[in-house]
Amino acid sequence: MTIYHFVGIKGTGMSALAQVLHDMKCVVQGSDYDKRFFTQEALEERGIPIFPFSAQNIQKNMVVIAGNAFPDTHEEIVAARDLGVPVIRYHQFLGEFLQKFTSIAVTGAHGKTSTTGLLAHVMQGAEPTSYLIGDGSGKGREGSKYFVFEACEYRRHFLAYSPDYAIMTNIDFDHPDYFANIEDVFSAFQQMAWQVKKGIIACGDDEHLQKIQAKVPVVFYGFGEDNDFQARNMVKTQEGTSFDVFVRHTFFASFHIPRYGDHNVLNALAVIALCHYEGIDVSIIQERLKTFPGVKRRFHEKLFGSQVLIDDYAHHPTEIRATIEAARQKYPNRQIVAIFQPHTYTRTQTFLHEFAQSLSLADAVYLCDIFGSAREHQGKLSIEDLRTKIDGANLLHEEQVDVLKQHEHAVLIFMGAGDIQKFQQKYEQSVHV
Repeated sequence: MTIYHFVGIKGTGMSALAQVLHDMKCVVQGSDYDKRFFTQEALEERGIPIFPFSAQNIQKNMVVIAGNAFPDTHEEIVAARDLGVPVIRYHQFLGEFLQKFTSIAVTGAHGKTSTTGLLAHVMQGAEPTSYLIGDGSGKGREGSKYFVFEACEYRRHFLAYSPDYAIMTNIDFDHPDYFANIEDVFSAFQQMAWQVKKGIIACGDDEHLQKIQAKVPVVFYGFGEDNDFQARNMVKTQEGTSFDVFVRHTFFASFHIPRYGDHNVLNALAVIALCHYEGIDVSIIQERLKTFPGVKRRFHEKLFGSQVLIDDYAHHPTEIRATIEAARQKYPNRQIVAIFQPHTYTRTQTFLHEFAQSLSLADAVYLCDIFGSAREHQGKLSIEDLRTKIDGANLLHEEQVDVLKQHEHAVLIFMGAGDIQKFQQKYEQSVHV
């Protein structure tokens, strides 16, 4: 009996893949740091064992799936090689695994996770669908026709995949610790496009995606007139967004999503285009779009006394802008307060001016210390460099979170890709409502 052992099982992609394999009746276990991660809950619910890192965890009857954050010198990877146990990197394993299905990769600088979650939710209404989402959620269904998965461009890992379809949401400069510039990012997406087997659904409003070339049809979606799938007659309310879809200038159908902001309309359009291409009934698409519960750490709301607390993964200026605009649509009469923890020194340095512009869209701004990556060193940059660029911005420390109490009836958005949640948790513990 083969045991799949995950080195770094609490990683978002790793946790999701472990869940998929477990659901498909494979024997799964893993190891990680002792610190609690939000991805653990789904693993624990399934009874998947999680051990502290130790060379002793490795046995001969295993296949080791190694998380990309861990080097070849990691004790468990070394132990596996010494025992002659196969060691496969996460993205390489996934690349082989998805060949069993009609696979749909969702990629782009922003919107990957939300779009993957939405597509999986809609397609499950029509056909057996397995999925892997970058918020740590995964589901494996035996006999699945479709496999919907998030494909990350970081370090060009998505080039391990040759999917049937790819949804490309946008191309933007991010991960400045790896990519040199926007041209470097584009070249990665272009290489990915050559590997797609059946069709690409791309956002035609994105100037970079307009230049993508492929051996398969490229279907464009967006607000612009030139798109194959165009959203028109958009109506935004505090309940969500309604819009009509025209396919090549011919009315197709009307849709409603209980979501906010233009970016969520674009995500829905991508899903509608893919489902139309695969012949999924329009009534199923309409109904499933209305019932999507969302994904973890994406505009996750909680009522807290007179305030609304929102937890969001936004860690790039484009995402911060989209999140604040979405909050304004849903809560037009409330003060919007941004509490932001920058993620990595390289990203903060590269986008210092853009971060200041995006955050200035909020009514009040609090900044937490920069969350550094294990791969980088601090240098001379500090959170003070960002604070001085934003009028009236305050620094926020864990011990002083109760200062947020003064914003009565406000919407507090806790944003970041590090451990920003601890500030929200401290705030909730410090204030009794």
